[in-house]
Amino acid sequence: MYDSIDINEIDHIHFTSNQNALIDIRDKYEYILGSIPNSKNIPYSYLALMPENYLEMDVTYYIYCESGSKSRKLCLFLNSLGYHTVDLIGGYQNYQKK
Repeated sequence: MYDSIDINEIDHIHFTSNQNALIDIRDKYEYILGSIPNSKNIPYSYLALMPENYLEMDVTYYIYCESGSKSRKLCLFLNSLGYHTVDLIGGYQNYQKK
């Protein structure tokens, strides 16, 4: 099980760039073309293969992808390892529509 919220609800959460709690798992080129302010880019494959290099167990991470399907899968996986993640439903596509 994992937590999830609509991606448009993140405007009510305050992120800082040094906190790195907002993670964009899209490829680097997608991130460069546009991203949510204060998000950090860690591509899906990096995070899935070596989460211990990027995440801490005592931090809540809000994770998004382009449409929401990859972030959902990754959140399920990371939570099974003991990390606390929140899937941002709808992904960057829905964030851009607001």
